Amino acid sequence: MGENIRLYNTIDGTSEGEIIEKKSRFIATVMHVESEEEAIANIDRLKKQYWDARHNCYAFIIGKGSETMRFSDDGEPSGTAGKPILEVLKAKELTNILVVVTRYFGGVLLGTGGLVRAYTDSTLEGLNNASLKKMVLVKKVGVTVDYNTVGKLKYLLASNEIIVIDEQYTDMVKIVIAVPVDELRQCQDMITDATGGKAVYELMEEDYVAIDY
Repeated sequence: MGENIRLYNTIDGTSEGEIIEKKSRFIATVMHVESEEEAIANIDRLKKQYWDARHNCYAFIIGKGSETMRFSDDGEPSGTAGKPILEVLKAKELTNILVVVTRYFGGVLLGTGGLVRAYTDSTLEGLNNASLKKMVLVKKVGVTVDYNTVGKLKYLLASNEIIVIDEQYTDMVKIVIAVPVDELRQCQDMITDATGGKAVYELMEEDYVAIDY
């Protein structure tokens, strides 16, 4: 897993944003998705939900390295809807995300520039209401110490905001922590110093965890 992406940005759950532009209503639905199949299924569902709308334009980006990008103007003039939505997601460096912007036509033509602005602004409004997540590649590490040392260890972990996943108390104490892979050696050295070399390490699997955005 050494070639894995160390960090990527995404969102949690679903959010919405809405704007009115010259009587046209633009509703942006922003969703976390894990695959192209999931994105397409949600696009189809939203098209059924908003069956009476003039357009349901979308863009999505899938993959920790943003490997898959798709967009659709859904009948709007080419380049005025799906591409502006996608450009917002790219500018925000977001992935595993789908945005569908539903347009109810208000009877007034917006022109090319007006459409680009409306689809951009509605996407931004949806993202403003979204819960953004920064996902970091971590190494899970089991740290085993005796009962005389566990107090120092727990204080060190808390004061350095190191993520604790599990605690196991038997004849010794094993605390499983999650450490960003780039900080693993530094963290081990810090724990070794704080515990007087008494800590025993068990390197476990790598995974992604959310940290504060």
